Amino acid sequence: MVQLGSRLLKGYRGGHVVIRFALGGCTNRPFFRIVAAHSRRARDGKYLEQLGCLDPLPNAHGERVAGLNLERLRHWLGCGAQLSRPAEKLLGLAGFLPLHPMTVTGAERRRRGQGAVAPPAD
Repeated sequence: MVQLGSRLLKGYRGGHVVIRFALGGCTNRPFFRIVAAHSRRARDGKYLEQLGCLDPLPNAHGERVAGLNLERLRHWLGCGAQLSRPAEKLLGLAGFLPLHPMTVTGAERRRRGQGAVAPPAD
């Protein structure tokens, strides 16, 4: 039987590994890291590994930029890590996973809302 050292046991407080967003940046300029962290850690606390980043504000071309390390994402998902809902939506939009059902539902609601607001005038 293998005995775990006391140092290893001190670091583990239960819970599971989750892939989620960690908020960074400053006031009025948010920036998110996509991280693998223990579920009981604080949102912006220590994490196991950074897997990507997301800039939610549109740049000069109107694009929101995200960078992902897909190889490490596959590794953590293979190890049994769970995805938070925002991370799952982002990975669906990136084409890594199937689209999240709420992404499709939200798009349909916005499409219906835009059609009912006002038709284009000539």
